[in-house]
Amino acid sequence: MESFSKSGSRPAITAEAAGLKDLAEAAVHGAGAPVVRLLNAASTTITTARLMPDSPTATAAEAFGRLLAHTHAYSPHGRVFGERPTGFTELTAAIGNAPLPVVPHGSPARTWGSFYAEDRLLPYLPTARANGSIDARGANIIERLAEQLRDGAFDAPEPALVTSEAALLHGDLWGGNILWSTPESARESAILPPDFNKAAATAHTTASHHAPGGAVAVLIDPACQGGHAESDLAQLRVFGAPYVNRIVAAYNEVSPLSNGWEERIGLHQLHMLIVHAALFGGGYGTETIEIASRYC
Repeated sequence: MESFSKSGSRPAITAEAAGLKDLAEAAVHGAGAPVVRLLNAASTTITTARLMPDSPTATAAEAFGRLLAHTHAYSPHGRVFGERPTGFTELTAAIGNAPLPVVPHGSPARTWGSFYAEDRLLPYLPTARANGSIDARGANIIERLAEQLRDGAFDAPEPALVTSEAALLHGDLWGGNILWSTPESARESAILPPDFNKAAATAHTTASHHAPGGAVAVLIDPACQGGHAESDLAQLRVFGAPYVNRIVAAYNEVSPLSNGWEERIGLHQLHMLIVHAALFGGGYGTETIEIASRYC
């Protein structure tokens, strides 16, 4: 089996390995989305199986959307907002090269808005201010939005299948972290849900009893955490993902989203955007503030 290795900080590598294991468990035991096979994780190096790329199709995207709904819903022991992946023992994981605050299993419950303000927006504001991508006016907008979030102005139920407080998120679900693999490669190099063809099929089309066509969408490079499922779906649109509308529509058929989810897309994108503003500066700060200003 061919492999792919990369290096990173010890917390980043350890958290990613733990996240891959959580996603694999969700695939096997929760009929969730395929995830790349973890081969080895040392202190600063992680090795996964190498997947052979294929061209995405609308049918494969719909299959992925249905399975992602089951990934989000997988929670054998309950999950709180900000919960770290199983087996990760620190309070700071990573999203890319940025720190990611996380909490242990069994931590006190918080509202989504409080969690999102305190752990997913405000921690990145000082760095974005220091690199000049967010100015004083922008910082004021983020702080005002944080107050509204704490007050519960944007709290909304999880999708229908999610029964715990928080969903199991991939956590860094931009389009590049879905690898569209050949079916043969996915069978060898990914963890697939049992009876993959049946799980991926839809009950609402004439293709309902046939295998999904073309590529298999496989999750890679997670920043797993407990969060709101709408965050993963919103992140798919930050840099664009193939057939994103088909992904979300198929997801919504399996696990209906709560009312008003379309209006909250920008809100759920803000974590990824402010992380990029902190890491890279430039126009990411402007985009962060432009979207944040819509909500306050």
